[in-house]
Amino acid sequence: MSASYSTTSFIPDNLVLDEGDILTRQITLLSGQNLQRGAILGKITASGKYTLSASAAGNGSEIPDAILVQNVDASGGDVVTLAYFSGRFNESKVTLGTGHTANSVREGLRVKNIHLLPATPIT
Repeated sequence: MSASYSTTSFIPDNLVLDEGDILTRQITLLSGQNLQRGAILGKITASGKYTLSASAAGNGSEIPDAILVQNVDASGGDVVTLAYFSGRFNESKVTLGTGHTANSVREGLRVKNIHLLPATPIT
């Protein structure tokens, strides 16, 4: 029996600034969304599911809670995936929901040990 192998290319996107303090957990992403890696997520209080955090949501998800690890298409139903719950991230590489800015979410994420920082160019 022969083994088969597959390879994919890794293209760094500079979302994660420091690999040293990363914590990920499994989450359920609410159906009806097609989100990119780096999306700032909020948790819906009633269901415990995650969605793109929007400042006027009113269902708990208005409070930023995590960052999506990978691109996820949940347009056809809920999807179990991974989210970052701690670490240092490039603020210019995250996706923010309606009404949020990097400045408006920074402190709330910081107390959860998620740090949004400007990328420092390597010289």
